Amino acid sequence: MFLHSTRENKAKVRKRVELHSLPKEKQSSGVPNNVLTFLSNSVSVLASCNGLVLCRTINDDSLDLFICNPITKSRSSIPIPESLQINDNFANINIMLDCSRSNLDDYSVLLFKETNFKEWSPTYICNVYHGKEGAWKTMVNSFSLGGRDMKFDMAVFHNKAIHVISDSAIYFTKSSAFYDPYIMSYNLENGTSSLLKLPTEAIKDCHNMCNMSIFNWGKVTSSNSSICLVKLRDSVFTIWILKDYKSSSWEKLLEVRVEALELKEKNPNVTGFTIMNGDLLVFATEKNVYSCGLDNEKSMKVEEICQHNCGSNTRFIAYSDTLRSCGTNAETMPC
Repeated sequence: MFLHSTRENKAKVRKRVELHSLPKEKQSSGVPNNVLTFLSNSVSVLASCNGLVLCRTINDDSLDLFICNPITKSRSSIPIPESLQINDNFANINIMLDCSRSNLDDYSVLLFKETNFKEWSPTYICNVYHGKEGAWKTMVNSFSLGGRDMKFDMAVFHNKAIHVISDSAIYFTKSSAFYDPYIMSYNLENGTSSLLKLPTEAIKDCHNMCNMSIFNWGKVTSSNSSICLVKLRDSVFTIWILKDYKSSSWEKLLEVRVEALELKEKNPNVTGFTIMNGDLLVFATEKNVYSCGLDNEKSMKVEEICQHNCGSNTRFIAYSDTLRSCGTNAETMPC
């Protein structure tokens, strides 16, 4: 897995990318150190999927994307749609990577561009790039998100759709339909947008000092795969599993206080968390990274994975070594 951080000061933005192995994967990754240095200093890591990493070259004046395989040290540039190349506000663009197709030679890059900046209910045009075809396609229907800001950097691909959760800040009155946070889905086959309600218990006391995110639950290829919701508030992790997609029915899996996990450090402050491999809670404090198995609540095993130097602004990106191709136009990475 990658551990990514971004720190800003008056002089410049400082980034750091670290690579760490999970407890059951103690053998070190084969990613060369010079590739990690390149990912830290020269580009911004946007996403990773099945061994391929989507990056953006650090350039405020243009949007330069490429897909790379850190193991083979190969990369392929991704052309940008003409509509985005001139006089565009890149802050209103969200980019994702999907390698869930059965064809190992193909991948998809999804680019969502906001279209109505002045409305409380923004919509996004969805452009899809297929690596094998080498061409962009614009979906007919836009992605409608409701009134809240969405966490595009924590998207979940499930049930032939992409899912994103909203923030939970207070900027609507209680009478508003968007007062409580929610999940929006966008079907990648027909372009329809749908709203998924969150558990009633999760919404309670979620508007202040609360962090909620969604992740894949179970093996993605399994018929029992689903979506899980993780809430962190007052140093308490609470996790729900989506049991019925159509009715937005959730089942509470776990509620545990961080202190009860008996970490080696005193007064731990959780700075980031994720679910990996379908049932493993991974979280970071300001100094360490830990894992907690969720397959059996009665025998949860907490392990210290490593120490890190990413500070208090951390983001996890799942990664696994592979020899997967970046495409027919692949070239050697400049590192």
